[in-house]
Amino acid sequence: MHLNGGDLLCPFCGSRSRTRALFQLLEEKKLLCGTVLHFSPSRSLYRKLKHHPSISYIATDFADEFIADHHFDIRSIDLKNESVDLIVCFHVLEHIIEDQKAMRELARVLKPNGLCLIQTPFKLGDIYEDSCIIDPQERLAAYGQEDHVRVYSVAGIRERLLYNGFQEVDVLNMKNVYSGIPNQRILLAKKSG
Repeated sequence: MHLNGGDLLCPFCGSRSRTRALFQLLEEKKLLCGTVLHFSPSRSLYRKLKHHPSISYIATDFADEFIADHHFDIRSIDLKNESVDLIVCFHVLEHIIEDQKAMRELARVLKPNGLCLIQTPFKLGDIYEDSCIIDPQERLAAYGQEDHVRVYSVAGIRERLLYNGFQEVDVLNMKNVYSGIPNQRILLAKKSG
């Protein structure tokens, strides 16, 4: 099924191209081991990962819009320091006014040599945000969605992540054959050991 923007929705599991790109990355890079913290998981991924034998899966959604077992505030995650091996944070940070506080929390709970996978909508140039834009219709016009508070650039979010606790941030362009969108850019934020 075709969605706005050229994306394809799977008629069987309901996944979008970004979900399929994420699962492809998790499988190809063999990232599913240890403790995995997943923010606002899609139903299809939650079902796959909840009972995965190689991981301890922590699914969380603060707004209770997605299937999750926890309701952590990404700006104050109720987990111990350096307790998570992998964090999946897809299409979350663009909704968070205090995004740098959230980034520090992600770095805090991530183990040394851990990995945080991040995806948001991206634009060219600089990050665009304006704290005076609070009306949903104005946010739709400015950021492309009523509940977004900014649009990141790849360079801009990378710089913020490095400033807020990560030592390395790589950008991966995933080519997914099951997608209506040719490239999925995923940030791989790492902490040093």
